[in-house]
Amino acid sequence: MAKSAKSKWDGFSLKPRKDMPEGLWLKCPGCEHMIYKSSAENNMHVCPQCNHHFRIGADTRIRYLVDEGTFEEQLTDLTSNDPLNFEFRGTTYKERLKDEEQKSGVKEAIHIGKAFVKGRGLILAVMDPNFLMGSMGAVVGEKFCAAIEMAIEQKLPLVAVICSGGARMHESVVAVQQMAKTSAAVAKLNQAKGLYIAVLTDPTTGGVTASFAMLGDITIAEPGALIGFTGRRVIAETIKVELPEGFQTAEFMLEHGFIDMIVERKELRSEIARLIDYCKK
Repeated sequence: MAKSAKSKWDGFSLKPRKDMPEGLWLKCPGCEHMIYKSSAENNMHVCPQCNHHFRIGADTRIRYLVDEGTFEEQLTDLTSNDPLNFEFRGTTYKERLKDEEQKSGVKEAIHIGKAFVKGRGLILAVMDPNFLMGSMGAVVGEKFCAAIEMAIEQKLPLVAVICSGGARMHESVVAVQQMAKTSAAVAKLNQAKGLYIAVLTDPTTGGVTASFAMLGDITIAEPGALIGFTGRRVIAETIKVELPEGFQTAEFMLEHGFIDMIVERKELRSEIARLIDYCKK
């Protein structure tokens, strides 16, 4: 009887492995779990494991917030110039602006216009972290003030969704001047008895925090958002004390009375509509 053939082990295969598709997984900075990117995206870019709210661009933010197709953007042609001929590490400010526009697909760090949220008309200003980390220069200041003028003229509430690294260093004192300019505009809206709802997202820092971000009639924050003026390390080294746990988080700010409420992203539409109704605006 012929012997049955036996399988023969030829050692480890040298054939190349199939590569895992890029962008399939995402590491959550909150819980440090690896999660499917699609699972976060389908959950409004919120981690399904720990509820960490990821940073999102202005276009995505507007899509989540307003009634579909109602956002009418204004002043899209305003772009920054280079008032100080700024150069840094061999790159000019003008070159950096071009790179940021190509990378982000937007021309500036804020979008303004009229929209509806659950049928309530409002003026919306949304900052974009994808463009120079939402930093405030002359154009951001001008567009925010224009949004306030629109709110006054049309007698509509202003909702500002804020995400910013602060005043833009490339414009130096020109950027710092926007702090006073935007604060004065908020005062004008207040005199006109308009409603200003500020929504602070991660991060809200620097000159933006020290101006219009903290001047809302109602100040909302997303869970876990970093909110502050100067960074934690700089503060600790300056005053030589150990800072408390959770310092500069939205939860810490709520506990110490700097904000009015924390609202999850999935509840933001309903909460803004409720507040507008409550204030009869």
